[in-house]
Amino acid sequence: MSLFNDWNQELTPLLEKYKGRKHPLEYNNLYQLLVMVVLSAQDSDANINKIAPALFEVYPNMESLAVSNVDALIPHISKVRNFGTKASWLLEIAQTIKTDSAIPTTMENLVALKGIGRKSANVIMREAGSPAEGIIADLHVIRVAPRIGIISETKDGNKVEKQLMQVLPKAIWGEIGMAISFLGREICRPTNPKCEVCPVSKSCDYYKSAVLG
Repeated sequence: MSLFNDWNQELTPLLEKYKGRKHPLEYNNLYQLLVMVVLSAQDSDANINKIAPALFEVYPNMESLAVSNVDALIPHISKVRNFGTKASWLLEIAQTIKTDSAIPTTMENLVALKGIGRKSANVIMREAGSPAEGIIADLHVIRVAPRIGIISETKDGNKVEKQLMQVLPKAIWGEIGMAISFLGREICRPTNPKCEVCPVSKSCDYYKSAVLG
């Protein structure tokens, strides 16, 4: 972990590469994003993208979801991990919010909803263009941020987020988590990372030790 790096400057090439890129969940509006984020917990974005079109044909908005029930919803999400629990969460969210226009975009109000933790809230806020109150810490960020040397290693997403918030300036919170996530998905793979094309290899602990020796 590099304690004295000016990470704001070191990470600029990464932000320039990925800033503003849409999340891999293929949503068309805030309602779809919220539903897909809840469904994607412990599942893949690709799987959620696959089942989403048929789901949203039946449930095009929060109002239609609010008047449904578990038995009606489950057939549309049965290929999603933990679908029973997620069906209950989505129905409770819909019955709480009631309309698309009432979907919250602040940390406090999002994490108050069933099935939405800080990671999910950060994703929704980033995509909605809301001021960042934290940093996205998904599985890719949990793996890649310590590898680069920005933070010390932990598997706890909340601890990763907290560490990142301590060492990175608030001005980049809204974009840096997703940028690190894209880096992990595309370049900084668990095995055979493509260090030669990485925008932050010069600042990376892994590159310095494992590649340069």
